[in-house]
Amino acid sequence: MTDMPDLAGFLAKESYDTQDLRRIIEILRAPKGCPWDAKQTHASIRKNFIEETYEVIEAIDKGDDALLCEELGDVLLQVALHTQIASERGAFDWDGVTDGVCRKLIERHPHVFGSIRVTGVENVLNNWDAIKRRSKGQGSAAEAMACVPRELPALMRAAKLQKKAAKEGFDWPGVDGALESLEEIVTRR
Repeated sequence: MTDMPDLAGFLAKESYDTQDLRRIIEILRAPKGCPWDAKQTHASIRKNFIEETYEVIEAIDKGDDALLCEELGDVLLQVALHTQIASERGAFDWDGVTDGVCRKLIERHPHVFGSIRVTGVENVLNNWDAIKRRSKGQGSAAEAMACVPRELPALMRAAKLQKKAAKEGFDWPGVDGALESLEEIVTRR
């Protein structure tokens, strides 16, 4: 896009939708758009995504719906920017992102979109984990644990690893049980 489009339609709207957001981001990153937006990369706005996510958490913790709406918009802006950057280089586009998340939700909810029967939330979560491991090619607990992102804050990552380990039977109230289990494993070898 070499010429700046007619923007009068954007300025006079009473309400905007997702298509408007996509178009605004496209305009901002265009040659005659905003120099700052045009210059951004996935890496350069990486920390912005993290900050916006924590601001959503703050709004949730405060119970402030107006703030939550605003901060979710900021997260959506980050999604739109990252998607536009990828689209410009032909990696994926908004429809690909949407298609992927829809397919994931349908696949991981066989109790809603299929014939699987569940008895409660725990059953749903167990199915979700099993389907996720299968779709990501994680045949073992070790492979699932290796896929926990190293980029998570340390305590959050440790808690996630510990939860996965506990599901595999590695959960003790104290260090003695862990040491006994380790001795058993070493003795078997």
